[in-house]
Amino acid sequence: MINTHLILPGATVGILGSGQLGRMLALEARALGYRVHVFSPEPDSPTAAVADREFIGDYADETAVREFAKTVDVVTFEFENIPVEATSAAAECTLVRPDGKVLHITQNRLREKGFILSKGLPVTPFREVRSLEALHAATEDLGLPGVLKTADFGYDGKGQVKITSRDQLSQAWHRMNGLTAIYEKFVSFEKELSVVAARSANGDFVAYPVFENTHSHHILDVTLCPARISPKQSEVATELARQLLESLEVVGVLTVELFLSHEGSLLINELAPRVHNSGHLTIDACVTSQFEQQIRAVCGLPLGETSLFQPAAMVNLLGDVWGNGEPSWAQALKDPRVKLHLYGKRHPRPGRKMGHMTAAAPTQAEATQAVVAAKRRLSEPRSGI
Repeated sequence: MINTHLILPGATVGILGSGQLGRMLALEARALGYRVHVFSPEPDSPTAAVADREFIGDYADETAVREFAKTVDVVTFEFENIPVEATSAAAECTLVRPDGKVLHITQNRLREKGFILSKGLPVTPFREVRSLEALHAATEDLGLPGVLKTADFGYDGKGQVKITSRDQLSQAWHRMNGLTAIYEKFVSFEKELSVVAARSANGDFVAYPVFENTHSHHILDVTLCPARISPKQSEVATELARQLLESLEVVGVLTVELFLSHEGSLLINELAPRVHNSGHLTIDACVTSQFEQQIRAVCGLPLGETSLFQPAAMVNLLGDVWGNGEPSWAQALKDPRVKLHLYGKRHPRPGRKMGHMTAAAPTQAEATQAVVAAKRRLSEPRSGI
């Protein structure tokens, strides 16, 4: 019988997916006293290194997913590109949180934006594109510039192309390889923001202070918190997150990515039904990290406090940092406020997320300056401290 009640420490949490998000989930689950099983498509993953048991198989292998699910008391997932069929197979054997329907909506940009629009919430203007002719019509309707994206399975800028002139339409459509796409009007924004929030099975809701994000080549570079926005804008962003989590009946963490326009209005860009890169600073800067919050939510424990100890900032460490050999970790950590988190990935490569650093300080500007300077020091000679 599937357990829909409180899942207490000592039980086993299953994680579909085995990257750095799963690793940090597993570490928090173990700190709370849970055992952790992970389902991974390949061995030697970041999560497997800290889990109690690893199952290796393809997400499309529903028999393998069921065997995994039979060994745990609840299943959650670390990223949204897992086939919905995998969560359905797991749900035949145990509890899955968030429910697979949340995954189904959020892993397809058309379903996601259609859902947001159906709830009367502000979303970036979009059109469905299934042909070159439809792309021409979309650009006529919404104008240029715009962004053409695959409807399914995209993140960190993958599967998308910016279009600035009609001369680019044919080539842009060719890059979609015949897949259903979405054309979005390019939004000129002042800031990129995110709200990481959680909802429990009984409907309790909490949100972290709004994060402000800067990206480089479509990949998150620096996050700072609290965001440099007005209290009213922060209130509106949090309320949008609340409405989305309640409408989707999320049990767990969901992240809402937003644009703040130059006119001061907020537009929802994307949803991530999971813990999020921009929320990594919560590990060091908040009473309850986003990862602990996810475990609390999916296991039915009371949600934790989300307030900041101090203003904080985070910088991503991509494989590019290893371009001239092993980074100078000791140099980076000269500032005692800087905290280093590495994900246990053996092979750095450009664009691959290898770790992050955070810092907290009396002011947000000081925290941001600390992590940016620490990252710069990673390229200094590896001599004595």
